[in-house]
Amino acid sequence: MRPAPKDAQIALSLPGIHCSACISTVERELNAYPGVFDARVNLTLKRAMIKAAPDIRAADLIPVLEGAGYEAHELDPGALSATQSDKAGRDLLMRLAVAGFASMNVMLLSVSVWSGATDATRDMFHWISAAIALPAIAFSAQPFFANAWSALRVRRLNMDVPIVLAILLALVTSLWETALSGEHAYFDAALTLTFFLLAGRYLDYRTRAVARSAAEELTALEVPRAVRLGNAGEEEVAVSELSVGDLILVRPGGRMPVDGQIVSGQSELDRSLLTGETLPVFAPEGLNVSAGEVNLTGPLTIRATAVGEDTSLHRMADLVAIAESGRSRYTSLADKAAKLYAPGVHILAALSFVGWYIYSGDIRTALNIAAAVLIITCPCALGLAVPAVTTAASGRLFRNGMLIKDATALERLAEIDMVVFDKTGTLTSGTPELTNLADHAHADLEIALALAAASSHPLSVALTKSATGAGIKAADVRNVTEVPGYGTEGEYHGQRVRLGRAAWTGGDERSQTSAWLSVGDQAPVAFLFSDSLRPGAAKAVQAFRDAGKDVVLISGDTEGAVEDLAGRLGIQSWMAQALPQDKAARVTELSNQGRKVLMVGDGLNDTAALAAAHVSISPASALDAARVASDIVLLGNDLSPIADACDTAVKATRRIRENFRIATVYNVIAVPLAVAGLATPLIAALAMSTSSITVSLNALRLR
Repeated sequence: MRPAPKDAQIALSLPGIHCSACISTVERELNAYPGVFDARVNLTLKRAMIKAAPDIRAADLIPVLEGAGYEAHELDPGALSATQSDKAGRDLLMRLAVAGFASMNVMLLSVSVWSGATDATRDMFHWISAAIALPAIAFSAQPFFANAWSALRVRRLNMDVPIVLAILLALVTSLWETALSGEHAYFDAALTLTFFLLAGRYLDYRTRAVARSAAEELTALEVPRAVRLGNAGEEEVAVSELSVGDLILVRPGGRMPVDGQIVSGQSELDRSLLTGETLPVFAPEGLNVSAGEVNLTGPLTIRATAVGEDTSLHRMADLVAIAESGRSRYTSLADKAAKLYAPGVHILAALSFVGWYIYSGDIRTALNIAAAVLIITCPCALGLAVPAVTTAASGRLFRNGMLIKDATALERLAEIDMVVFDKTGTLTSGTPELTNLADHAHADLEIALALAAASSHPLSVALTKSATGAGIKAADVRNVTEVPGYGTEGEYHGQRVRLGRAAWTGGDERSQTSAWLSVGDQAPVAFLFSDSLRPGAAKAVQAFRDAGKDVVLISGDTEGAVEDLAGRLGIQSWMAQALPQDKAARVTELSNQGRKVLMVGDGLNDTAALAAAHVSISPASALDAARVASDIVLLGNDLSPIADACDTAVKATRRIRENFRIATVYNVIAVPLAVAGLATPLIAALAMSTSSITVSLNALRLR
């Protein structure tokens, strides 16, 4: 007996969703489709996960969403591992809550001791405090224990080593004092220390995106299934089963599953995501195609020349992975501080212990003072200095329409001296716009509208939108058919009419994007198109130039289109027809020259350059892979907040340095008290809390 087929698990990328209304609309449309059992949308990842009947395919659902106004791309569910629940965040929050609850209770008990409780009463409160503190710290401080052990195991120091030493020494001396009926115990200080440090660690975590690799996301964009042509006819197989030499059918609207060569059929290809070309490319027999390109108008049969890890899309993923590893070498301000701070704290505590032991000959007194030094100097303020500022700055930028994904992004953004822009979909909207509607006769417009309405070609869609918006009615053109790769034709009052490529209609090739209309024997007329600027594009470019930063335009589009846009925006330095590896190589070359590059891009062809840049930004409309490769996501269509974000980053970095100075001043005042033996547990706890609160309040000035 054969097992029942498994339900289909379908993943769709939804780059256009942005609010709860989008979520409910998409889920409603998907759940209403026959055969779909469950559909859930994740707004953060801009992704829909769908459980459906075995015969349901992504190709069935994408038109449903496009009909509702949402762009959708198929992802391979097996290549996605980033849809796991936010386990690390919940874990940190739980440890923070336990430390906070325990520290409040121990503080209440400590108040009685500080108020004058003595002898048996004091000892009882200390033992109760120990019973609360030991299990609470054993659970809450685990992240610090784990990180400190990882560092010590390879014979190096990090910020967690003095933290752990302070916590353990505070607990050991407190237990010793309690057992000997001593006056002072540090249980409250140890718990407060753990609480504040966990607060800093959680804030730091919240400023980071869920750890996802852009290379992994690129791999997920590879089409998981393909239609292979064999002796038995059409057969749908997993892409992993394809071999070099296989014949593959790619229907209109489908994405190329492998690199190959067209052996039959003709169409047009949308390469905008891969190369940045705004105009679809004519695809005749013999043309080489790459994985990830979209077939627009006619069915194509291709012979596979590269599959799996050998495809151009997979090589692009490798470029991203290499670029990501290069960026990871950046050392944050907090890490630089920790490098100096950790050994200094240890040396100071050790000298205090040795000095007091020589002076008093009492190991108990020496150990108590060493513990006080470690607790007072323990980097609570340093631990909060960066995440508190980053969280405040992230909140400010989020209100302005920008989402910070990486904790060090603000530090890196404050250092930039050059901005590299992509063209299509970044500085421009990525959709063509008819520019000479008013130049045409009314009759020509009616005929052109009738022909354009029968095609899904981007230029036809733009013409249809512009003409209908102007109140034009379509002429009565009969027998309208689309000729893949060329355009649409029909009959009007006994004459053949065509709308499409210049060579097909008898028009002249132009540097500007155009579609030509021919009516019978009349001279063809041109409909001219340009890529419309994004809102705020000119303002952002001008703001960067006014700030003294060099602006460069690098695009995969044609030389004429790139030169035209550069002239419109006043950009002196530009590069056209750049391949993905060219963009990444140029950004890397600039970085090697000592330039701090901000890369702004949105396509698959930008992902390697985004990952290679010192810091990078993608619009929310960008493909998932580009957004994941970026440090910052621009949530709206307006580019003007990008320049403001640089100002905020400079102010945030200034606040971080101020916080480090506050922590230093605090230590200069508090450390002599601890070394002199004047820091009781009460003074240690209050001093530590005061420095942490001061740092947090300074960070809030950014809001």
